[in-house]
Amino acid sequence: MKTHNSKKRFTFLLTTFLIFNLSFIIVHATIRYVSHEGSNTPPYLTWETAADSIMSAINISVYGDTIYVANGVYKEQIIMIPGLTLIGSGADSTIIDTRTFAHPIGFAAVRIKNSSVFKDFQVIVANSRTGTAINSDTANAIIESNKLKNALWGILSRLSNSLVINNTFQNFEIGISITNSESLINNNQFINVKRGVQIGAFTGNYYPVVEKNVISCDGFGVIVEINSRPTIRNNIIFLNGDGAIGYQGGGSDSVWVYNNLVVAEYAPVGFNNTIVPTIEKNNLLIGNFDDYFHEANVIEGWNFNVIENNVVINAIEAMGIKKENNHNPIIKYNDSWNNKINYFGFTPDSTNLSVDPMVINEDSLDFHLQMFSPLIDAGDPNVLDKDLTRSDIGLYGGPFGERYPYLDLAPKPPRNLTAVVDSQYINLSWNKNTEADFNSFNLFRDTTANFTADSTTFVVSLTDTFYVQIIPPGIDAFYYKLTAVDNQGNESQPSEELAVIITSVNEYPSTVSNYQLYQNYPNPFNPSTKIAYKLKERGYVKLYVYDIKGELVEVLVNEVQEAGYHEVEFVGQLGKSTNLSSGVYIYQIMVKNENNIPVFSDMKKMLLLK
Repeated sequence: MKTHNSKKRFTFLLTTFLIFNLSFIIVHATIRYVSHEGSNTPPYLTWETAADSIMSAINISVYGDTIYVANGVYKEQIIMIPGLTLIGSGADSTIIDTRTFAHPIGFAAVRIKNSSVFKDFQVIVANSRTGTAINSDTANAIIESNKLKNALWGILSRLSNSLVINNTFQNFEIGISITNSESLINNNQFINVKRGVQIGAFTGNYYPVVEKNVISCDGFGVIVEINSRPTIRNNIIFLNGDGAIGYQGGGSDSVWVYNNLVVAEYAPVGFNNTIVPTIEKNNLLIGNFDDYFHEANVIEGWNFNVIENNVVINAIEAMGIKKENNHNPIIKYNDSWNNKINYFGFTPDSTNLSVDPMVINEDSLDFHLQMFSPLIDAGDPNVLDKDLTRSDIGLYGGPFGERYPYLDLAPKPPRNLTAVVDSQYINLSWNKNTEADFNSFNLFRDTTANFTADSTTFVVSLTDTFYVQIIPPGIDAFYYKLTAVDNQGNESQPSEELAVIITSVNEYPSTVSNYQLYQNYPNPFNPSTKIAYKLKERGYVKLYVYDIKGELVEVLVNEVQEAGYHEVEFVGQLGKSTNLSSGVYIYQIMVKNENNIPVFSDMKKMLLLK
C-alpha cells in the first residue's frame, strides 16, 4: 500500500501545473466580453462592444484569452478551447440553459478543454435527467464556484486532473464521476443527488482527493469502484433513503477515509467496505440507520481494513464483522454509543469504548469534544492530533482534524422526570446523566407552578435517580424541577417542570405524569431539534409539523405507542424536510386511546434560524 506521499506529490505537481498555466493566461490574455446589452461588435474588447453570445467570443479566442460574461440567460451549448478562462458574473445570475436542446447520448452543456478555467456560472440541463452539465474529459482544468442543475451527470471527467472547488450540484443522478483521474474535489455542495462522487480507474496509479464537501443524497455519498486509490476526508454526508450509504467501497486498490461526518435521517448503512485495504479513522456517524433485514451496520470490517478512532451514535448494529464472513480487520480505539448493538461479530478489546462522547451539541451537529470527554487522548497512540498530543477518538482528532479548545460545559438537563403515587408517598424517578464528569442532581420543589429553581426552592442534592416524598396534609399540589451538576460545579438548566396535583390519595391515579407536550430543545434550532412528549397510557399518536400558514411540513409520528416518555427529532434542512426557510413552525400532537377516543391534543411553536 502506498503512502500519502504520492498524494502530496500529485497535489504539488497539479498545483504547479495550474499556476504555470494561469500565469501564462494572465500575462498573455486578451480580455473579451459577453453581454446581451453589448453591440456584438468583434473582437468584443469592451462591455459596449460585447458579444451577444458566449460562443461568438470563444470562436475568435485563442489559448490564454479570458472572457467575462455579464448577467443573463444564455441558451447555448458551450464548447471551450484549451487555455481559455471563462468567468461569469455569479452562479445565481449568469445562466447557461440547455433545457430546450436535444440531449443525445454524450450531450454536455459545457465541454471544457485542457488548461482552462470555468467559473461563476449556473448550468441548467434538461429535467429529463439526461446528458451532462460539464464534460471535462482529458482536461486539466479549474471548475470553480458554479451551480449545476438537472442532469444525469454534473461533471463527467476522464483522464483529467482538475480542481473542482466551491460548486453546487442539484438534482443529479451522479454529481461528479471521475475515471483515471487525480482530481481534487474540494468544498462543493451536492443537493438531492443519487450519487455524490463516483470514482474509478483502470489501474491503481490514481490518487484523487475528495475533501470538505457537503453531500445530501438518497443513494451513495461517495462510491469507489475499481482500482483507484482515493483519499476521502473532512466531508459531511447527509443520508435520506432506503438505499442511502455514506461511503461504498468496491474493487478499489486502497482507500483512505478520514474525518468524515455521516448523518442519517433514514439509511441502511453508513460505511460499506469490501475486501480491499480501507483505512477508516476519526469518522463520526450518527442517525437512524436501518435496512430491510434489520441488520443495519454503520462500519463493517473486512480483511485488511483498519477501523480506528471512529465514533458511532444511534445505529442498530454499529460496528463490527459479519458473522458469515471470515474476516480479520483491525478494529481498535473506537467509541460506539447509544446503539442497539454497539459491537457485533467480534469481541471488542478495552480500546473500544461504549461511553457518552460528551460533544458540544449533538442537535446542532457540533461534535467538538468537551473538556473531560473520555475520548480525549484515547485514540491510537501512534497517531497524533494537530496539537501533537495523542489522537482523540472522534471527528476532529488525528492529523486531518482540528486544533481547538476543550470547553467545560454544564451537563445536559435531566430527562424524563416522572412521579408515581403510592399510598402516602410520591415516588420521583428520572434518567441518569451519562457525562464522564457528572457528580450529582439537585432537586427543587414548590407549591406554585412555573417556579424558579434556586436556593429558596432547593430540596436535596443526591446521586440516585429516585426520590421519595411523604405527602403532607393540607397540600394541594407539588411542582418539581431537577438539575445536574458536574465535578467542577457547573449546573445544568432545569428539567421540564413536573406537576403533582394532589386531591385525595385514595382518588389519585397511580401515575401522576399525565399527557404532556414539551417545548422543543434546542429552540431556536438549526438544523435539528428534539420534540418530547409523555403519554399517560398506551394510545395512537399523531405528531405533525406545520408552517405558519398552516400547511403540513412533516408527519413525525403516526403510530400506536406505549405509555411513558417519548422523543423524536425534527430536521429542518438537508434531511426529510429539505429547504425549509427560517421562521416560526408549529408542532401539534393528537392522541387517541385504545377505544379510539381522543384523550389529548396540544400544540407549540418553534423557531428555525439559518
